[in-house]
Amino acid sequence: MVDGHAIRGSKVGSGPAGEAERGEVAPRHTVSYWCARGHESTPAFAADVEVPAEWECQRCGLPAGRDRRNPPTEPRSEPYKSHFAYVQERRSKEEGEAILAEALERLRERRGR
Repeated sequence: MVDGHAIRGSKVGSGPAGEAERGEVAPRHTVSYWCARGHESTPAFAADVEVPAEWECQRCGLPAGRDRRNPPTEPRSEPYKSHFAYVQERRSKEEGEAILAEALERLRERRGR
């Protein structure tokens, strides 16, 4: 041990390589998936499992399908809405004005006007 390293050229926890030491690898096959941006992902699945119709693209995260010519569309993201925008969806302008008038009347009563 010249430099204080007992084992040179290997990582901690690495063991001998090869199937004889780790056991046999389960039979598997790779499936190609394509996203709307044209990226191809090829995950490996066990031979006896049902392959999913969609998979997440490994490059951009979009949904990917098995049909190269017709991939799933990009999900549409809704822009951020404020609390006021949600209130406007639930109430008409007339309802809002009536609620405001009612609240102002209660406030004036408390202040003694």
